[in-house]
Amino acid sequence: MTDTGLPYKRILLKLSGEALLGKEDFGIDPEILSRMANELREVTALGLQVGVVVGGGNIFRGQGLARAGMDRVTGDHMGMLATLINSLALQDALERVNVQARVMSGLQINEVCEDYIRRRAVRHLEKGRTIIFGAGMGNPFFTTDTAASLRAIEIGADMLIKATRVDGVYDADPEKHPDAKRYDVLTYDKVIADQLNVMDTTAVVMCRDNGLPIRVFDLHTPGNMMRLVKGENVGTLVRAA
Repeated sequence: MTDTGLPYKRILLKLSGEALLGKEDFGIDPEILSRMANELREVTALGLQVGVVVGGGNIFRGQGLARAGMDRVTGDHMGMLATLINSLALQDALERVNVQARVMSGLQINEVCEDYIRRRAVRHLEKGRTIIFGAGMGNPFFTTDTAASLRAIEIGADMLIKATRVDGVYDADPEKHPDAKRYDVLTYDKVIADQLNVMDTTAVVMCRDNGLPIRVFDLHTPGNMMRLVKGENVGTLVRAA
């Protein structure tokens, strides 16, 4: 236990861009954004230090246009900018519920937000500010899953938690296979060998090699994040054997 009485001192939350869609077909659902901000407010009020990496799939997917002929590097840069749009929206939502938040970008875009500097990010966290890491890693060909793993390792997070639409990791897509089996605990190697699509392989390998546990859970169930950070067995835990 930490001095806050919680099992974790610092976590990194990975949000997909699609998580912000809610009932919308495109863009950001203000109701979902507000609910996420309130969940994060309750968690940070406990004294937990929180970083967030948010995707951009609700606005733009570079890989899709790359398959249609667009230059992959150009498409990925456009996707990074989409993540910054989501990051700024989340920052605003957090500030409206009195949570201090900073967006830090892997791309230099000083008029909009801070550049990502690891020591500065850690200092923000120590001061109780929620950090939203935008623009992925600042490099093409890497997903925001990989960016989440990298940032979590760099800031010394105790846990990487990934929010999804389902309540953990299954051996098949539970939305297509009602009889799919949910796992309570998995090893990194099984996730990779069975191609369970928890996160992309590069992200899982980084977590494995650095001993960073991953918790996959359903953010859309109210209170799940609070239960998780208090140590309850929510979703699926991915760890070493």
